[in-house]
Amino acid sequence: MFFNLPTLLTWARIVAIPLIVGVFYLDVFPATQNLAATILFIVVALTDWADGYLARRLNQTSAFGAFLDPVADKFLVVAALLVLVHLNRLHALVALVIIGREIAISALREWMAQIGAARSVAVHMLGKVKTTVQMVAIPFLLYDGVLLGLIDTHLWGTVLIIISAVLTIWSMIYYLQKALPEIRARVR
Repeated sequence: MFFNLPTLLTWARIVAIPLIVGVFYLDVFPATQNLAATILFIVVALTDWADGYLARRLNQTSAFGAFLDPVADKFLVVAALLVLVHLNRLHALVALVIIGREIAISALREWMAQIGAARSVAVHMLGKVKTTVQMVAIPFLLYDGVLLGLIDTHLWGTVLIIISAVLTIWSMIYYLQKALPEIRARVR
């Protein structure tokens, strides 16, 4: 269904992306920009959990929602990574690894679906862990300060985003290995 509560939450995630980026163009203190972007990102990221939960709970799952949800996630992550690169809080190579994997695996999943082999590249726990680590790292890097007087969010965000990049490569290799038999059968 195009407009039900879970799908509207997914649309809200897409609509909120310019707000997260736009915060950094406001004429306010950088610490205020960082806090606002962090809060927005966390709230928007939580809608990813909420839309899936509500879709199952309310029996409002749909093919369109299943398509739109990962697209919204990828837009959100890519926008945040680009902002972080622009702010010199993330090395461009790390962003390219993460973004490149998302493009490659999305294309692989699309192709596998077209040939009727989508199950071989279904979402795996490794991909979920990678996403979770990313979704913790990004707000830390957006905040870019000391949280509660104890936590250096830039340091922890950097460590977590590097772990995420490693998991990104690992999960891409995993999905490619799962798809390899189908790829070999089709290329011959």
